[in-house]
Amino acid sequence: MNCVNPWRTTGWSSTIKIFLLVLLVLCCSLFTVDIGIVSEGVLERSDELGADGFRCLAVAYRRLDKQSSIDMTDEMDMTFLGLITFFDPPKTGVADTIRHLKQIRVSLKVITGDNSQVVAYVGEQLDLAGSNIVTGPQLRLLRNEALVRRVNDVEIFAVIEPNQKERVVLSLRKAGNVTGFMGDGINDASALHAADVGISVDQASQVAKEAADIVLLKKDLGVLLDGVRLGRVTFANMLKYVFMATSANFGNMFSMAGASLFLPFLPLLSKQILLTNLLTDLPEMAIATDSVDPEVVDRPRRWDLKVIQRFMVVFGLLKQTWEIRALDNFSSNSRHCTSTGYPCWAHPRF
Repeated sequence: MNCVNPWRTTGWSSTIKIFLLVLLVLCCSLFTVDIGIVSEGVLERSDELGADGFRCLAVAYRRLDKQSSIDMTDEMDMTFLGLITFFDPPKTGVADTIRHLKQIRVSLKVITGDNSQVVAYVGEQLDLAGSNIVTGPQLRLLRNEALVRRVNDVEIFAVIEPNQKERVVLSLRKAGNVTGFMGDGINDASALHAADVGISVDQASQVAKEAADIVLLKKDLGVLLDGVRLGRVTFANMLKYVFMATSANFGNMFSMAGASLFLPFLPLLSKQILLTNLLTDLPEMAIATDSVDPEVVDRPRRWDLKVIQRFMVVFGLLKQTWEIRALDNFSSNSRHCTSTGYPCWAHPRF
């Protein structure tokens, strides 16, 4: 970030605040001391602060002649001023939320531009594998195939560039994961597009919110935890309806098609078929409020058309076999009632 200060009486100055490693390359001195003499000590101090969870922002300046604009050449031979430190601890309860996410088999990956020392400190606070960190320079050396094989075992990506976030997300998807990405900055837009589900927050930049599929009104991982659980409950109830509807319809159509081969009339009229479907759907509407077993919510599930097909064929045929047997017994009992003189509600066709 480059700022011009035009209110100095001795001329204009350019003040730049960026990450330390980049800034030290652009500086030539620390006040009256050559920057090469103190750069190693500055880096060590930055690492010490990072290990304690402090983010460091380097500040330098350079006096300029009066001019209307600045360019890259004006950012050379600057004077290093020092470090600005920030401490941003994890929110209360985040560690518990991450633990609950792991229990329902949702893996959390941290992808950040912060240095590895700060991220390792945060990882320890959140019970993440802080020792298993891949940095941006290391990521550049990995081929896409190697990253796909390794991405599931890495929980923290540090010193990551914006285009590398998208690469990590795409690698997670290629590794067979359903991937959601949560970001709030302009540089997160490409990764939000690349994810299966892009998630942003209401306080995010407009670009990030437009790129996201979901915008959270509350910046809290607990909202995602509740959303995952409710989504799995909804999915389980949807499967119940699909199993019941497909097996019932398949059994009915199989019986009607088979009966039409032997009967000189239509077994059921179209209005009767629609009425049967309506009467079947009425009790199935209660599935929407049905409870779900905890073991169903504790693991992710996907659509499996082969399982649905097998259920439809097996239970559809079993259902129709039972109905034919019941109908045969009813017919026999009806004839018996008629022959003994007892009243019955059997149709004369029986």
